[in-house]
Formats: sequence, C-alpha cells, structure tokens
Amino acid sequence: MKRKFLISLIVVSLFLFIMPEKSTAQTRLRDYGIKTGIFKTGENNAITDVAGVTVGQVTCKVGDDIRTGVTAIVPHQGNIFRNKVPAAVYVGNGFGKLAGVTQIRELGNIETPIILTNTLNVAAGMDGLISYTLAQEGNENVGSVNAVVGETNDGGLSDIRARYIKPEMVLTAIKNAKGGKVEEGGVGAGTGTICFGFKGGIGTASRVLPQSLGGYTVGVLVQSNYGGVLEIAGVPIGQLLEKYSFKENVMQDVDGSCMMVVITDAPVDARNLERMAKRAMMGLAKTGGIASNGSGDYVIALSVNPDNLIKDSDKMYHPVLLKNDDMSALFLATIEATAEALWNSLFAAKTTTGYKGNTVEAIPVEKVVELIKQSGNPLYKTE
Repeated sequence: MKRKFLISLIVVSLFLFIMPEKSTAQTRLRDYGIKTGIFKTGENNAITDVAGVTVGQVTCKVGDDIRTGVTAIVPHQGNIFRNKVPAAVYVGNGFGKLAGVTQIRELGNIETPIILTNTLNVAAGMDGLISYTLAQEGNENVGSVNAVVGETNDGGLSDIRARYIKPEMVLTAIKNAKGGKVEEGGVGAGTGTICFGFKGGIGTASRVLPQSLGGYTVGVLVQSNYGGVLEIAGVPIGQLLEKYSFKENVMQDVDGSCMMVVITDAPVDARNLERMAKRAMMGLAKTGGIASNGSGDYVIALSVNPDNLIKDSDKMYHPVLLKNDDMSALFLATIEATAEALWNSLFAAKTTTGYKGNTVEAIPVEKVVELIKQSGNPLYKTE
C-alpha cells in the first residue's frame, strides 16, 4: 500500500501546471484598517492559528476553460483514522453534496482530512482521501473510510463537466499542507467561485479568547460562492455599489454555495460543536448571505483538543468538556471569524476570465474601503 501511495505522488508530479502557486502579496480586510469584532485574532488570522491544523491547496488554471482546484484541511498531524476528531455538521441550506455527513452526525467525529473542491469532483476528492487513509502506517487492515468532501459549483468560470480534478491532485494538496499563513482568494477550491456577483474564493480568519474566557482559539476557513445583498462591517456595500441579488426584482447571482470549516482547540463535544456550527451561519448572515433555495451552505465544526481525540487504542473515552455556560464566548468568536473569513475571500480575489470567455470582476476594494470609512462609524474614520 505504501508503494501505491508513492506511485501516486510520482504521478501527480507530472501535473506541473496544477501545482500550488507561490504565495504572493495579498490584501485582506485588516490591511486597510477595517477591524471587525471584539476579540483579537491569532498570529496569522487564519484557521492554522489552531495548533496542529494545516492547509494545502492545488490551483488548476489550464487554458481558457479550467479554473478550479482543491483545498485540504488537515486537523492534526497524527493518524486521523486512529485518532478521530470530535465533529459536527450544520446545514444552513442543503442544496449541495457534502460527502460523509451522515456518519459525522451518527458518530460525532471525523476520521480523514477535509477536502473542498467543485460539485462534479466530489468523487475524486473521496478517492484521494481513501487512498491517503489506506496508505497510512497502522491502517493496513482498514476496510471502510468515511471521506469528508465539500463542494461549491464553479461552473460559471470553469468547464465543470470536464471533471478535471483527479485523486492525485487531492493527495498533493494533503502532502503540501502546512501551517502559518494561508493563501486566499482565487486559489485551490476557490479558483473559480463567485460571491455576491464578484470574484469569490478561499478565505480564513481566527479569534483568540482572553484567558479569563478560557484562552481558546477558533479558526475558520471558507469557500465562498453565494449571493445575497453584500454587507461589510455593517455597511450595505451591495446597495451602495448597486450590485446585489433581486435588484429590480430579478434573480441575480443569488444561488451558489458556501462551505465553512470551523476548528477550535476548546474541549467541546459533537453536541456543542453543532451549536458552534449554527453560529457560523450567523457569520454568513452578517455578510448579507441569505442561504438561497439553490445554495448549499454547510458548516463542519471540529475540536482538536489533544486530550479529547478519540483514540482507537483506548477502550474507554473520557473527554473533559466545557460546560454549556462557558460556550457563549466561543459562539461569538465563531461568528466573528466566519464573517471576516468570508470578507477576506472577497478582498483577496482577483478579476478572473475563464470558461466561454466569462469574466468576473474582483470587488472594487479601494472604493469599498472608502465607503466603509465614510459610513459614519467612528471605528473606521479616516485618519
């Protein structure tokens, strides 16, 4: 099995044109002095601020027609199948294809990394995750793998029917996963996504609670591809730019999807993780998202607290859990980090031309910043 895994990695090295791009300078909401929420961010303001969490991406820009990719979130650096992670799923609107959801709900954990890609490549994501899991040392007798794969539809900018993503690309994304800063915008699974009629993509953010509230970290990563009436920092940007869904009573860019992954180091179980996941939808609402009829809006929430991993080697499970009374700060941290991650996905994305010559413009960042600073909110006054 190890040999097969190595062969897969050799094969994927031939796909030189889809290897992850080098990190480039990017803009984020806070780069312009727009700071939202009351809690501090982590060092990188990213999901990787949660210890042990890594992210890997493969960006596929091929010719005029392919604008897609893979984003892998690895919750911890051990054997995830043998050291399962408490987890929950909340469905804001179920027009989507989230693989692995029923077992998460039944058992309250995940046993693989999380893969994000496009709608018609969920199967490739599963195939890659299964190969990855079977190849790990200690999994020689594994005969069932609950691969967790989320998606949004990037058919507006990519030839989605080509089903370009291959399992080897999934393996590459996992292999290249690392901590620290996370590339955002039109990369990985966000290469071809559209959000509020502007270019969407991958976004991330984090919050760290003060020690008096536990000192825990909450990190969020999103794949934005949805519509509604855009708000940023409480300012009705969509209306001010005259670009929003239902303008002149016409359906416009309202459908799509949004995948949200929430990870914390707080000691919480599947029940309270589901409660946190519900609050991520409140973060989406703060951006003006409406979870429309044709939108697949899913939240996967995990706790990677090392003392609460579900270890196959232990006969009994003895987690130490926060009381319900101590959850409220984590709820707010989730709301704040989700909203900022979604805004970051827009700020970092660039104007993109793709399938059939379709062009999706980036959000006009400078104009948006000016509108926010002119809004009258004393937090955002121009110096």
